[in-house]
Amino acid sequence: MQKYRHLIFLGAAVIMALVTSLLIYTWLQKQAKVEKIADLQTQSVVVAAGDLPWGTALKKEMMKTVPLPRGSLPAGYFSSDETLIGRVLDSDLKANEPILESKLAPVGGVGGSMAAIVGPEKRAMAVKVDEVSGIAGFIRPKDRVDVLVTLSGEGEISTPITKTVLQDIPVLATVIEWERKEKEEKPVPIKVITLELSPEEGEKLALAAVQGRLQMALRNPINKEPALTRGATLNQLLASYHPAKKAGDMPRGKAEARKLSPVREVFKIELIKGSNVSTVSF
Repeated sequence: MQKYRHLIFLGAAVIMALVTSLLIYTWLQKQAKVEKIADLQTQSVVVAAGDLPWGTALKKEMMKTVPLPRGSLPAGYFSSDETLIGRVLDSDLKANEPILESKLAPVGGVGGSMAAIVGPEKRAMAVKVDEVSGIAGFIRPKDRVDVLVTLSGEGEISTPITKTVLQDIPVLATVIEWERKEKEEKPVPIKVITLELSPEEGEKLALAAVQGRLQMALRNPINKEPALTRGATLNQLLASYHPAKKAGDMPRGKAEARKLSPVREVFKIELIKGSNVSTVSF
Protein backbone atom coordinates (compact mmCIF):
# COMPACT_ATOMS: atom_id res chain seq x y z
CA MET A 1 0.00 0.00 0.00
CA GLN A 2 2.86 2.36 0.84
CA LYS A 3 4.45 1.94 -2.57
CA TYR A 4 1.20 3.02 -4.32
CA ARG A 5 0.66 6.10 -2.12
CA HIS A 6 2.37 8.47 -4.56
CA LEU A 7 0.27 7.13 -7.42
CA ILE A 8 -2.88 7.77 -5.38
CA PHE A 9 -1.85 11.41 -4.72
CA LEU A 10 -0.99 11.90 -8.41
CA GLY A 11 -4.35 10.51 -9.50
CA ALA A 12 -6.20 12.73 -7.02
CA ALA A 13 -4.34 15.80 -8.31
CA VAL A 14 -5.21 14.96 -11.90
CA ILE A 15 -8.88 14.52 -11.01
CA MET A 16 -8.97 17.86 -9.14
CA ALA A 17 -7.33 19.62 -12.11
CA LEU A 18 -9.87 18.15 -14.52
CA VAL A 19 -12.79 19.18 -12.29
CA THR A 20 -11.38 22.72 -11.93
CA SER A 21 -10.85 23.05 -15.70
CA LEU A 22 -14.39 21.82 -16.33
CA LEU A 23 -15.83 24.36 -13.89
CA ILE A 24 -13.85 27.23 -15.48
CA TYR A 25 -14.89 26.16 -18.97
CA THR A 26 -18.55 26.02 -17.94
CA TRP A 27 -18.34 29.49 -16.40
CA LEU A 28 -16.74 30.95 -19.52
CA GLN A 29 -19.41 29.40 -21.71
CA LYS A 30 -22.13 30.99 -19.59
CA GLN A 31 -20.41 34.40 -19.81
CA ALA A 32 -20.17 34.12 -23.60
CA LYS A 33 -23.87 33.29 -23.80
CA VAL A 34 -24.73 36.30 -21.65
CA GLU A 35 -22.68 38.61 -23.88
CA LYS A 36 -24.20 37.10 -27.00
CA ILE A 37 -27.69 37.68 -25.67
CA ALA A 38 -26.77 41.27 -24.85
CA ASP A 39 -25.45 41.76 -28.39
CA LEU A 40 -28.66 40.36 -29.83
CA GLN A 41 -30.71 43.00 -28.00
CA THR A 42 -31.44 45.78 -30.47
CA GLN A 43 -32.70 49.35 -30.45
CA SER A 44 -34.62 51.15 -33.18
CA VAL A 45 -32.45 53.92 -34.68
CA VAL A 46 -33.37 56.52 -37.30
CA VAL A 47 -31.06 56.43 -40.36
CA ALA A 48 -30.97 58.19 -43.72
CA ALA A 49 -33.11 56.53 -46.38
CA GLY A 50 -30.67 57.70 -49.07
CA ASP A 51 -27.68 59.98 -49.63
CA LEU A 52 -28.46 63.41 -48.16
CA PRO A 53 -26.30 66.49 -48.80
CA TRP A 54 -25.29 69.05 -46.23
CA GLY A 55 -27.98 71.71 -45.70
CA THR A 56 -30.97 69.43 -46.35
CA ALA A 57 -34.11 70.06 -44.31
CA LEU A 58 -35.23 66.59 -43.20
CA LYS A 59 -38.61 65.19 -44.25
CA LYS A 60 -40.30 61.98 -43.16
CA GLU A 61 -39.67 60.22 -46.48
CA MET A 62 -35.93 60.93 -46.18
CA MET A 63 -35.65 58.80 -43.02
CA LYS A 64 -36.28 55.24 -41.93
CA THR A 65 -35.93 53.21 -38.72
CA VAL A 66 -33.70 50.14 -38.47
CA PRO A 67 -32.75 47.89 -35.50
CA LEU A 68 -29.14 48.16 -34.36
CA PRO A 69 -27.29 46.32 -31.53
CA ARG A 70 -27.55 48.28 -28.30
CA GLY A 71 -23.94 47.69 -27.43
CA SER A 72 -22.67 49.55 -30.51
CA LEU A 73 -25.00 52.55 -30.61
CA PRO A 74 -23.29 55.95 -31.09
CA ALA A 75 -24.05 58.89 -28.84
CA GLY A 76 -26.80 61.25 -29.94
CA TYR A 77 -28.93 58.77 -31.92
CA PHE A 78 -32.71 59.11 -32.41
CA SER A 79 -35.23 56.31 -32.01
CA SER A 80 -38.11 58.26 -33.59
CA ASP A 81 -38.19 60.51 -36.65
CA GLU A 82 -40.98 62.74 -35.30
CA THR A 83 -38.53 65.13 -33.63
CA LEU A 84 -36.28 65.22 -36.70
CA ILE A 85 -38.78 66.58 -39.23
CA GLY A 86 -37.64 70.05 -40.25
CA ARG A 87 -34.16 69.75 -38.75
CA VAL A 88 -31.31 70.73 -41.07
CA LEU A 89 -28.24 68.60 -41.74
CA ASP A 90 -24.89 70.09 -40.86
CA SER A 91 -22.98 67.22 -42.56
CA ASP A 92 -23.41 64.96 -45.56
CA LEU A 93 -25.09 61.62 -44.83
CA LYS A 94 -24.84 58.36 -46.72
CA ALA A 95 -27.68 55.87 -47.08
CA ASN A 96 -28.33 53.87 -43.87
CA GLU A 97 -26.08 56.16 -41.83
CA PRO A 98 -27.54 57.00 -38.39
CA ILE A 99 -28.79 60.56 -37.97
CA LEU A 100 -27.00 61.98 -34.95
CA GLU A 101 -27.42 65.22 -33.05
CA SER A 102 -23.82 66.15 -33.92
CA LYS A 103 -24.73 66.07 -37.64
CA LEU A 104 -27.63 68.53 -37.30
CA ALA A 105 -27.76 72.32 -37.26
CA PRO A 106 -28.76 73.88 -33.92
CA VAL A 107 -32.46 73.88 -33.06
CA GLY A 108 -34.15 77.17 -33.84
CA GLY A 109 -32.73 77.62 -37.34
CA VAL A 110 -35.25 79.30 -39.60
CA GLY A 111 -36.94 77.72 -42.60
CA GLY A 112 -34.29 77.94 -45.33
CA SER A 113 -31.58 75.34 -45.16
CA MET A 114 -28.74 77.82 -45.80
CA ALA A 115 -29.95 80.20 -43.09
CA ALA A 116 -30.02 77.33 -40.59
CA ILE A 117 -26.35 76.49 -41.00
CA VAL A 118 -25.02 80.06 -40.87
CA GLY A 119 -23.55 81.05 -37.50
CA PRO A 120 -25.62 83.47 -35.41
CA GLU A 121 -23.04 86.28 -35.82
CA LYS A 122 -22.18 85.47 -39.43
CA ARG A 123 -23.59 86.20 -42.88
CA ALA A 124 -23.75 84.08 -46.03
CA MET A 125 -22.49 85.85 -49.16
CA ALA A 126 -22.15 84.47 -52.69
CA VAL A 127 -19.61 85.46 -55.34
CA LYS A 128 -19.20 84.35 -58.95
CA VAL A 129 -15.89 82.83 -60.00
CA ASP A 130 -14.58 81.16 -63.15
CA GLU A 131 -12.74 77.84 -63.36
CA VAL A 132 -9.37 79.50 -62.78
CA SER A 133 -10.25 81.78 -59.87
CA GLY A 134 -12.40 78.98 -58.37
CA ILE A 135 -9.46 76.52 -58.45
CA ALA A 136 -10.94 74.42 -61.26
CA GLY A 137 -13.78 72.98 -59.19
CA PHE A 138 -11.68 71.73 -56.27
CA ILE A 139 -13.42 73.97 -53.73
CA ARG A 140 -16.08 72.06 -51.82
CA PRO A 141 -18.43 72.91 -48.93
CA LYS A 142 -16.62 73.03 -45.56
CA ASP A 143 -13.31 73.92 -47.23
CA ARG A 144 -11.54 77.09 -46.09
CA VAL A 145 -10.18 79.67 -48.51
CA ASP A 146 -8.29 82.95 -48.71
CA VAL A 147 -9.66 85.67 -51.00
CA LEU A 148 -7.30 87.75 -53.14
CA VAL A 149 -8.23 90.78 -55.23
CA THR A 150 -6.32 92.25 -58.19
CA LEU A 151 -6.82 95.97 -58.82
CA SER A 152 -5.87 97.30 -62.26
CA GLY A 153 -4.29 100.57 -61.12
CA GLU A 154 -7.00 102.97 -62.18
CA GLY A 155 -8.38 105.87 -60.20
CA GLU A 156 -6.76 106.25 -56.79
CA ILE A 157 -4.56 103.16 -57.32
CA SER A 158 -1.37 104.32 -59.05
CA THR A 159 -0.14 100.86 -60.03
CA PRO A 160 -1.73 97.40 -60.43
CA ILE A 161 -1.62 95.40 -57.21
CA THR A 162 -2.80 92.03 -55.88
CA LYS A 163 -3.61 91.75 -52.18
CA THR A 164 -5.00 89.09 -49.85
CA VAL A 165 -8.03 90.72 -48.26
CA LEU A 166 -9.72 87.78 -46.47
CA GLN A 167 -8.20 84.69 -44.84
CA ASP A 168 -9.45 81.36 -43.48
CA ILE A 169 -13.02 81.85 -44.70
CA PRO A 170 -15.33 78.78 -44.53
CA VAL A 171 -17.18 77.71 -47.68
CA LEU A 172 -20.88 77.00 -47.17
CA ALA A 173 -21.91 75.88 -50.66
CA THR A 174 -20.83 75.71 -54.29
CA VAL A 175 -23.28 75.67 -57.20
CA ILE A 176 -23.11 76.01 -60.98
CA GLU A 177 -25.25 78.63 -62.72
CA TRP A 178 -25.65 79.09 -66.47
CA GLU A 179 -25.18 82.61 -67.74
CA ARG A 180 -25.38 84.05 -71.25
CA LYS A 181 -22.72 86.67 -71.89
CA GLU A 182 -22.72 89.34 -74.57
CA LYS A 183 -22.15 88.17 -78.18
CA GLU A 184 -22.32 84.52 -77.13
CA GLU A 185 -25.04 82.25 -78.48
CA LYS A 186 -24.87 79.59 -75.77
CA PRO A 187 -24.88 80.15 -72.01
CA VAL A 188 -21.67 79.32 -70.16
CA PRO A 189 -21.34 77.74 -66.70
CA ILE A 190 -20.45 80.13 -63.89
CA LYS A 191 -19.54 78.79 -60.46
CA VAL A 192 -21.07 80.52 -57.45
CA ILE A 193 -19.31 80.07 -54.11
CA THR A 194 -21.12 80.96 -50.90
CA LEU A 195 -18.89 82.04 -48.02
CA GLU A 196 -19.60 82.52 -44.31
CA LEU A 197 -18.44 85.99 -43.30
CA SER A 198 -18.68 88.52 -40.55
CA PRO A 199 -20.39 91.81 -41.51
CA GLU A 200 -17.00 93.55 -41.86
CA GLU A 201 -15.64 90.74 -44.03
CA GLY A 202 -18.77 90.90 -46.18
CA GLU A 203 -18.14 94.61 -46.84
CA LYS A 204 -14.58 93.87 -47.93
CA LEU A 205 -15.71 91.10 -50.24
CA ALA A 206 -18.41 93.27 -51.83
CA LEU A 207 -15.96 96.11 -52.49
CA ALA A 208 -13.31 93.73 -53.85
CA ALA A 209 -15.81 92.09 -56.21
CA VAL A 210 -16.83 95.48 -57.65
CA GLN A 211 -13.39 97.11 -57.87
CA GLY A 212 -11.21 94.22 -59.01
CA ARG A 213 -10.90 90.57 -59.99
CA LEU A 214 -11.27 87.94 -57.26
CA GLN A 215 -9.12 84.85 -56.82
CA MET A 216 -9.68 82.02 -54.32
CA ALA A 217 -6.77 80.26 -52.61
CA LEU A 218 -7.60 76.89 -51.03
CA ARG A 219 -5.85 76.46 -47.68
CA ASN A 220 -5.10 73.57 -45.36
CA PRO A 221 -7.75 73.49 -42.59
CA ILE A 222 -5.06 72.73 -40.01
CA ASN A 223 -3.30 76.05 -40.65
CA LYS A 224 -5.09 78.82 -38.78
CA GLU A 225 -2.24 81.34 -38.69
CA PRO A 226 -2.85 84.59 -40.63
CA ALA A 227 -0.29 85.53 -43.28
CA LEU A 228 0.47 89.26 -43.18
CA THR A 229 1.45 90.59 -46.62
CA ARG A 230 1.92 94.01 -48.23
CA GLY A 231 0.53 92.94 -51.58
CA ALA A 232 2.31 92.31 -54.87
CA THR A 233 2.95 95.16 -57.36
CA LEU A 234 4.39 95.19 -60.86
CA ASN A 235 7.81 96.30 -59.62
CA GLN A 236 7.93 93.43 -57.12
CA LEU A 237 6.72 91.00 -59.78
CA LEU A 238 9.39 92.00 -62.31
CA ALA A 239 12.07 91.92 -59.64
CA SER A 240 11.38 88.23 -58.90
CA TYR A 241 14.36 85.90 -59.49
CA HIS A 242 16.59 88.84 -60.53
CA PRO A 243 20.35 88.04 -60.56
CA ALA A 244 22.49 89.76 -57.94
CA LYS A 245 24.73 92.63 -59.16
CA LYS A 246 28.45 91.97 -59.41
CA ALA A 247 31.33 94.38 -58.85
CA GLY A 248 32.22 96.17 -62.06
CA ASP A 249 28.83 95.63 -63.69
CA MET A 250 27.67 98.70 -65.52
CA PRO A 251 24.01 99.68 -65.81
CA ARG A 252 22.11 97.49 -68.21
CA GLY A 253 21.20 100.36 -70.52
CA LYS A 254 24.78 101.50 -71.01
CA ALA A 255 26.05 97.98 -71.53
CA GLU A 256 23.46 97.27 -74.21
CA ALA A 257 24.13 100.62 -75.87
CA ARG A 258 27.82 99.78 -76.04
CA LYS A 259 27.12 96.38 -77.55
CA LEU A 260 24.75 97.79 -80.16
CA SER A 261 26.84 100.86 -81.20
CA PRO A 262 28.77 100.29 -84.47
CA VAL A 263 32.62 100.20 -84.41
CA ARG A 264 34.11 103.20 -86.22
CA GLU A 265 37.24 102.72 -88.33
CA VAL A 266 39.93 105.45 -88.05
CA PHE A 267 42.14 106.40 -91.05
CA LYS A 268 45.45 108.29 -90.65
CA ILE A 269 47.29 110.19 -93.42
CA GLU A 270 50.67 111.90 -93.16
CA LEU A 271 50.88 115.29 -94.86
CA ILE A 272 54.32 116.56 -95.87
CA LYS A 273 54.66 120.24 -96.68
CA GLY A 274 58.28 121.01 -97.23
CA SER A 275 60.02 120.32 -93.97
CA ASN A 276 56.73 120.06 -92.01
CA VAL A 277 55.22 116.62 -91.46
CA SER A 278 51.73 116.25 -89.89
CA THR A 279 49.17 113.43 -89.35
CA VAL A 280 45.50 113.84 -90.13
CA SER A 281 42.89 111.37 -88.77
CA PHE A 282 39.40 110.94 -90.19
